[in-house]
Amino acid sequence: MRNKRSMILKRKILPLLTALILIFAFSSCNKNNKNGPTDGAGDNNNGYSVTLKDSYDREVNLDKEPERIVSVAPNITEIIFALGKQDKLVGRTDFCDYPEEAKNIESIGNIDQPNVEKIVELQPDVVIASSIFTKEMLQKLEEANIKVAIFQAEKDFEGVYNMIEKIGLLLNAREEAKNVVTEMKEKIEFVKSKVDGLEKPSVYYVLGYGEFGDYTTGRDTFISRMIGMAGGKNAADDVEGWKYNIESLLEKDPDILICSKYYDTKEGIKNTDGYKELSAVKNGKLFEIDNNMLDRQGPRIADGVLELAKIIHPEVFK
Repeated sequence: MRNKRSMILKRKILPLLTALILIFAFSSCNKNNKNGPTDGAGDNNNGYSVTLKDSYDREVNLDKEPERIVSVAPNITEIIFALGKQDKLVGRTDFCDYPEEAKNIESIGNIDQPNVEKIVELQPDVVIASSIFTKEMLQKLEEANIKVAIFQAEKDFEGVYNMIEKIGLLLNAREEAKNVVTEMKEKIEFVKSKVDGLEKPSVYYVLGYGEFGDYTTGRDTFISRMIGMAGGKNAADDVEGWKYNIESLLEKDPDILICSKYYDTKEGIKNTDGYKELSAVKNGKLFEIDNNMLDRQGPRIADGVLELAKIIHPEVFK
C-alpha cells in the first residue's frame, strides 16, 4: 500500500519538479544580456542583414531572412507564434505545446537534451534556444555550420521585452515585436491601475510540496515580481531561490495559495499534511492557474499578471 501511494505521489510531484527546472532556466539572470534589440541591423543586396549579440555575448550574423527555424524552448516558440512567423517554424521541443498548432510541428526532443541529429536533418537557417541549451549542443550545431542564437530574459519585464524585440529583429519582424511589447505593457499598466492603493494580501505560490520537498518562488524570482505587480505580497519573500519549508509556511499562514491547474496539484495540496492545516486551504483560498503563463518568459506573462490579479483582487475584476 505504501509503495502504491509513493508511486501516485511521484506521478503528481515529479512533473512539478520538472517545471521547477524549466522555471529556473527561463528565469536565470544573464548579465551579458545588455545589448539593445537593434544593434548591428542593416541592409545588404538581399534587403536583409542582421548582426546582434545574443545572451551568451555571442555575435550572431544572418545575411538573409530565415525561412526555416528550430525553437528549443517553449517561450521561444510562443514568441515566434506571436510574431506571426510560425510558418517558418520547422522544429520545436516536446514541451512546446502552446498555441495548440505548435503540436503539429515536428519535435526535436526534450528541452535539455534535444536530438542534434534531428535538428541538423531539418536544415534550419537558425536555431533559437534559451539558457538551458548546453555548450555541448551549441558546439555540435556550430560544427554542422548551423546558426544558433540563445536568448534569455533577465529577472524583470524589460528583459522579456528586449528578448522579444531581439527575436523580432532576427526574424525580420521588428514591427510585429514592437506591437507585441506595446500590448504587453498596456495590459500591465491596466492591472497596476486596478490594484493601486489596495491592501496586499500575502500569497504563497506552490511549486512543489510534500514528500519530495517544498518549493516556491523566493523574493529574487521572476514570479515573485509578478505577484507584486498583481497587487499581492509574496509570503516567501524571506528566502531567495526556490526551496522552502513547511514550518515557515505554517508560521506565515498566507492569505492565498496559488498552484498549477495541472497534475492534480490542488487536490494533492488539500490532502497533504501541513498544507491541509493552512487557513487558505481551509477557507477555500487555494486557487489554480495556468502556470505556463508565469513560467515561460514570453508574450503571455502579461496575461499571467492579469490572472494573478484576478485571483488576488477579484473584487476589482468583476
